[in-house]
Amino acid sequence: MGLSKKPMSMPVRGKGKRDHRFDNVDHALSLFNKMIEKYPKPSIVEFNKLLGAIVKMKHYAIVVSKYRQIELLGVSHNVYSMNILINCFCQLGRIDFGFSVLGKMLKLGVEPSAVTFSTLINGLCNRSKISEAFCMFDEMTEKGYQPNLIVYSTVLKGLSKTGNTDRAVRFLRLMEGRGYEPNIVAYSTVIDCLCKNGLLKEALDLFSEVKVKGIRPNIITYNCLIHGMCNLGQQEEATRLLNEMVDNNISINIDTYNILIDALCKEGTISKAVETIDMMRKQGIEPNVVTYNTLVDAHCKDGMVFEAEDIIDAMIKRGIEPDVVTYNALINGHFLQNEMDKARRVFNLMIEKRCEPDIVTYSTMINGYCKGKTGDIEEAVKLFQAM
Repeated sequence: MGLSKKPMSMPVRGKGKRDHRFDNVDHALSLFNKMIEKYPKPSIVEFNKLLGAIVKMKHYAIVVSKYRQIELLGVSHNVYSMNILINCFCQLGRIDFGFSVLGKMLKLGVEPSAVTFSTLINGLCNRSKISEAFCMFDEMTEKGYQPNLIVYSTVLKGLSKTGNTDRAVRFLRLMEGRGYEPNIVAYSTVIDCLCKNGLLKEALDLFSEVKVKGIRPNIITYNCLIHGMCNLGQQEEATRLLNEMVDNNISINIDTYNILIDALCKEGTISKAVETIDMMRKQGIEPNVVTYNTLVDAHCKDGMVFEAEDIIDAMIKRGIEPDVVTYNALINGHFLQNEMDKARRVFNLMIEKRCEPDIVTYSTMINGYCKGKTGDIEEAVKLFQAM
């Protein structure tokens, strides 16, 4: 169940009174404490308004504890309060408790709503329990509850995450068959799934279907296809698609260019990658640390460590600080050239710059010391012990 991520001053309306507003959880809890001291006790509707607002502030555990307090006051829960409670358990990763609440609802004779099922389905999908989510979807429809577009999209996203392309496509068709026209988000989800599984032709067929239906592809749709093309070595087709985005006034972001630049570098065509960066700059998009890291890594692997260092100098001048990926690429480049002292200096520099070495850093250093022409096993052991 989607929740607002935007911090806000939440209003809670008392019956016949002006709205109560609060900006933080302490203020909200203060209001809750005042409510439980009232006589007669406020209705569950009033409590739902307050605790629903706390949910939007993402204090799920607090909401769970407060609902227990409400129960002890003798205030009866309704379907809305129980849905909020189920959502909190799902957000906390305790779907089992969410199902316990569903069982309690049925025991108390509280009829679950479509929101009840969709919340549990979302919780299952978020925990990668896609088969269970699909079973719950079937149970939901069998019981006569009509899933909305959010539920369909949630299940579709879950199926796509598992890489089950056939099932994802069938589910997309099921949506259409039940009168729900998939939106571009749904189509992009399946296109991404197809691309990640190397089914580019099928992805392009679905992309064509989207355009025939008059649905406008967005940046995510194009990025999925460009990534899929690049993974299959079809950089020219990816570039053509990039130009199509420009022609269709699709706002291209840095991620789009980085996908293509990475593919060109891996193909060994660094010059084309540089040309792409020039084209990117003409569009008013400046390279970020990912762009620079891709270039640094490509130059280092190609034996052009000096040029890689120039790129790092250029990124620093543009106000972009090297990160662990930058340093790792440079360390690897020096080891590939058997420049152990220079690799060690880069390692020391990153520590001096408070850039924490990661497992890749240590593995590269240890591997370099062990395999270098002037190997230093003792130094490799020291680094292993320092990890």
